[in-house]
Amino acid sequence: MCMKLGLIIYTNDIQPSSKWITWGQKQEFKYEDPEFRVTDEVRKAFDECGFIIVRGLMDDVETGKIKKSLEEYGLVEKYAYGVPDAVGREPKVLLWCYTGNDVLGLVPRLEKVASTAEQLLGGDELYHYHTKVMMKDAQKGGSFEWHQDYGYWYKNGNLRPDMISLFLAVDPCIQENGGLQVLVGSHSGGRVDHNFDGGQQGADKERVEHLKKIYPHCFVNLQPGDGIIFHCLLLHSSGPNDSAMRRWAFNCSYNKRSNNPVKKHHHPFYHKLDKVGNNVLRECDNYCEPEGKEFVDPSTDATVKAGSKPAEQ
Repeated sequence: MCMKLGLIIYTNDIQPSSKWITWGQKQEFKYEDPEFRVTDEVRKAFDECGFIIVRGLMDDVETGKIKKSLEEYGLVEKYAYGVPDAVGREPKVLLWCYTGNDVLGLVPRLEKVASTAEQLLGGDELYHYHTKVMMKDAQKGGSFEWHQDYGYWYKNGNLRPDMISLFLAVDPCIQENGGLQVLVGSHSGGRVDHNFDGGQQGADKERVEHLKKIYPHCFVNLQPGDGIIFHCLLLHSSGPNDSAMRRWAFNCSYNKRSNNPVKKHHHPFYHKLDKVGNNVLRECDNYCEPEGKEFVDPSTDATVKAGSKPAEQ
């Protein structure tokens, strides 16, 4: 099940002209239903590195359904908003709280997603915290600054970092179009203070630079259907999209039932997650059912300073 990594890693001891080299170790796995499971090997990789990559987590049919739901039913146009980076360029975000029975609602309910996340965090019950789509338009999409998801979830009243996310590539998410970057193993460095960096919550820059000297800095290159499942303390970022390729990614996040937030905010308290079998998404023809999802109005989110709506861009 173990495969060579599709990562590019930065090392501090080589010249800038050749600073990106291929890194191959043990954090990448291939999804082969029904064989894929969280083995001791998978759990060890997650615990040591703060993430695992699962190639082919969604097949072409499933990925196509997700893309169709996002492209053809007006959700992006109606609910997405820009989140300016440190230099004012805007990636866009589409964010909602509850799952539902349509294609987009089934993804975080799939056994291969929800149960895998649950097992990686130790087996305790998880609930759906939120789902979002992160979008970078070709040649103008902005960056997501270095951050930990728990950097701002902490501010939402979640007392412990018992939270986890799936980042799923809808389009190719690669170095050239502003793909994901991580500091491998940085979840072990603890929570870093976060403050506004543009309209986003960014980790303390001085501390990040120190952490880069300890934890390897790498790009994660993903093709549509590939996923990276990562701990909420993992430091990650993504650069601007100066390429001719769009970059869309689907992200669903979970919290432990035992970590129910202590204050009301724009994401939900514990509610039971109704998991579904891995064949359900392929069979689903309900492409868009926005009722009940509770799309987030950024004016209710104290951790962002939203930029333009899509119609204004």
